[in-house]
Amino acid sequence: MQALVQTSLDGPRDLKLTDVPVPRPGPGELLVRVTAAGVNYVDISQSYGTFAGGPQPPYVAGIEAAGEVVAVGEDATGTVGTHVIGATIGGGAFAEYCVIPAVAAIPIPPGWDDEQALGLAVSWPTALAALRLGALTAGETVLIHAAAGSTGQTAVKLAKHYGATVIATASPEKHETVRRLGADHVLDSRSPNLTTEILALTNGADLTLESVGGPTLETSLAATKRVTGRVVVFGLPAGTAPITNWDLVYKHQLHLIGLNLGALIRFAPQTFGEVMHDLFDLIATGVLTPTTPTTYDLSEGPKALLDLESRATVGKLALLP
Repeated sequence: MQALVQTSLDGPRDLKLTDVPVPRPGPGELLVRVTAAGVNYVDISQSYGTFAGGPQPPYVAGIEAAGEVVAVGEDATGTVGTHVIGATIGGGAFAEYCVIPAVAAIPIPPGWDDEQALGLAVSWPTALAALRLGALTAGETVLIHAAAGSTGQTAVKLAKHYGATVIATASPEKHETVRRLGADHVLDSRSPNLTTEILALTNGADLTLESVGGPTLETSLAATKRVTGRVVVFGLPAGTAPITNWDLVYKHQLHLIGLNLGALIRFAPQTFGEVMHDLFDLIATGVLTPTTPTTYDLSEGPKALLDLESRATVGKLALLP
């Protein structure tokens, strides 16, 4: 089969389309004929070796795959011919066939094409978990960075559904997209006065969803309400940023919460189960609807990742084998 193999830790440019053997499902695993693979920031982090515990090259890249189950491993729950979407943090999704853990396989909602469900395994539960861990309640103000991305768009929709006032940040060419999602205020994410502009709209956000990192973390901390405010950190594409115990005691007195979906599944499976239960309720009631991802051929994988890295994209991206 053809697959995109990460050949170094020098980034997406070193993804190479290669012929590799079709994998075999082991105990508790499903073999899926991939019809669409989701592109995520995790893929970029892994390509540079900055994702903690990520695979080492050479490896077949990609963590999110949707498609048809074609083989079921020993002791795995699954049925050949069904369509599922799942995540595998060790990679393998950017290929014609992919092995995923059966426990991570989510049925494609009835009436949806496989590529329309991309996000269901990564972006959507991340957005919902961030709002849940951040204890958002109706009437509060939530600040959402990177609001035009797949996770950000979902967070805006859900925050409005839950009765929040949404302040969203994105680059100017993406503002109209974010407004259509219902954001109450949309600000330029690249503005040098972003903190001041946020504080002009509110005396501090009750909840901030921080998925950018770098200098944006300082903006998030400074623009969140003292004492009762919460900042949920779940991404760092702009790099790491220091924060000390001195900062938390004397400068940013707030609740700082780290979110990693893999850790949530491993260490708090009941909470993750509640997130997924709520997610399917939101789908059933029409709050969350099928996506229309921007698609690339599998051979264009390096371009897709580089486009995402440069923030040139809006919404979900998909590779089609």
